[in-house]
Amino acid sequence: MLCVFDVNETLLDLSAIDATIGGPELRREWFGLAIHTVLTVTATGGYQDFAGIAGAAAVEVAARHGREVDLAKVAAGLRSLPAHPDVEPGLAKLRENGHTLVALTNSPLATAEAQLQNAGLAPLLDRIFSAEQVGRLKPAPEPYRQVVAAYPGERALMIAAHDWDIAGAQAAGLETALLTRPGVHPLPGSPAPTYTASTLPELAKLL
Repeated sequence: MLCVFDVNETLLDLSAIDATIGGPELRREWFGLAIHTVLTVTATGGYQDFAGIAGAAAVEVAARHGREVDLAKVAAGLRSLPAHPDVEPGLAKLRENGHTLVALTNSPLATAEAQLQNAGLAPLLDRIFSAEQVGRLKPAPEPYRQVVAAYPGERALMIAAHDWDIAGAQAAGLETALLTRPGVHPLPGSPAPTYTASTLPELAKLL
């Protein structure tokens, strides 16, 4: 099976940049605003660089709270995020079971490659894809379809800790697995994911 992984929050732990952003609440507000912007840009048929979106969201959230943010530190922090503790053993188990493992992220390709290399995950992945390569952000269908097109004939499974990413993959014809990290729930009113698991080793057992 072709296992397609989202990166930020699914594989990598964003809480590592809490101090840079201003704490866990501001970090959640920042990432929520970034994703809200992504969804709006995508729904209206446009495209913007995700790094630019994330930077603008960080500046906006800091201003709302009377703070300043060092975007260079945010960018450096994003490139050096650690993997969640379950990720490396989960990826290793999936590889051992014969699955093909790739990443698909809205981040620019150079950023994603640096992130996964710095987290020690790049050697466990067969390939890294970015929405940048097709000029459309997830959950538009084009990012998912570019991955499927690169592996014709394989069953494709999108694995993400984001309900909107699961919905986008479902609409593009992929099977899906929702990784229920703390606070993650299925999107109300959407079809249920093909699989639901709290950790990657648990998902590996289900597959």
